[in-house]
Amino acid sequence: MEGDCLSCMKYLMFVFNFFIFLGGACLLGLGIWVMVDPTGFREIVAANPLLITGAYILLAMGGLLFLLGFLGCCGAIRENKCLLLFFFLFILIIFLAELSAAILAFLFRENLTREFFTKELTKHYQGNNDTDVFSATWNSVMITFGCCGVNGPEDFKFASVFRLLTLDGDEVPEACCRREPQTRAGVLLSREDCILGRDLFLNKQGCYTVILNAFETYVYLAGALAIGVLAIELFAMIFAMCLFRGIH
Repeated sequence: MEGDCLSCMKYLMFVFNFFIFLGGACLLGLGIWVMVDPTGFREIVAANPLLITGAYILLAMGGLLFLLGFLGCCGAIRENKCLLLFFFLFILIIFLAELSAAILAFLFRENLTREFFTKELTKHYQGNNDTDVFSATWNSVMITFGCCGVNGPEDFKFASVFRLLTLDGDEVPEACCRREPQTRAGVLLSREDCILGRDLFLNKQGCYTVILNAFETYVYLAGALAIGVLAIELFAMIFAMCLFRGIH
């Protein structure tokens, strides 16, 4: 009976570690996508120290889970006590680090509010100055998502640097103009009418709402994935310790 329980525990341990392996692969893939994505998210991440830290944590956690899932599978199948102990300790460290990251994300959530982005845009945006990372980021986002400012075109009435640089009295930057198709290579419907703020040639919706709507589903999916990974890690630690104690 004891041998049957040990065998069952071994294969359950293998299954849980296989899911940890897959979860690590998903997190690693997501982190790589955030860092190399060509549609502007790389610049958004690079411009915000909190986001760049989160992206690196995502990469590190994904890589570690990927490796440890593989080691856990090997330790379970081979019934290697050294590998199992190593696996347990590192999964425990990762588990605690993920909980800490979740708590920090909750505490610093105000840095990702509409008010925060509005304040940053009105303070730092420089129009078509592509040598400025912040401005180039916003231009890329506004063109990609077909939006204008954080809340809408009215944000640029309070953008102090943008107003100083646009001596011709432009109401909005060129990045807010409607294109056909709505990509960087798309043709502007009418640049002159757009920068004068005429509705038919201008993207009126704010980027905050557009991006929030576009990624709402993915945020819930990421949250569900994170909870699932934490639960799997917890069970994997329990099975690893039981298997470690059962091997003679």
